[in-house]
Amino acid sequence: MSQEPNSGYERLEAQITWYDTKSQHAQKSYKRTKYFTLVATSLIPVLAISELPYGQYVVAVLGALVAIFEGANHVNQWQHNWITYRSTCEALRHEKYTYIEACDPYDHDTDVERRKLLVERVESLISTEHSKWIAVQEEAAKNSEESPRATRSPN
Repeated sequence: MSQEPNSGYERLEAQITWYDTKSQHAQKSYKRTKYFTLVATSLIPVLAISELPYGQYVVAVLGALVAIFEGANHVNQWQHNWITYRSTCEALRHEKYTYIEACDPYDHDTDVERRKLLVERVESLISTEHSKWIAVQEEAAKNSEESPRATRSPN
């Protein structure tokens, strides 16, 4: 047992911060690349029929950048990470507020029992999220090996 009576709570706070930060980063990365892709793919047909000097080069560069950004989205799994990290963060926050207010299941008689339950439940949430993340990474790798041109899993 830890010598620090609040080490479980401190870990909870650290994990909430980590998942919140990572979720925000994944959301920003996902949205930035998607907005760029949307704008670029909308400009490509317009530029293709225009008579701008070097228009064909601009179209080619935009097409290549769209492929790069879509590939980055696929490889980094930003949308999936954004959603799962946010979900885990909110589940951890729920545990935090339930613990603070000593609501069920934290309505034990002793602080030791409450802290022990907090650690068990927080570690279970983190472990579950980690297992899901590994499964998604393995599935993405499998799909990439089977179909190098695929940008999405069939699920």
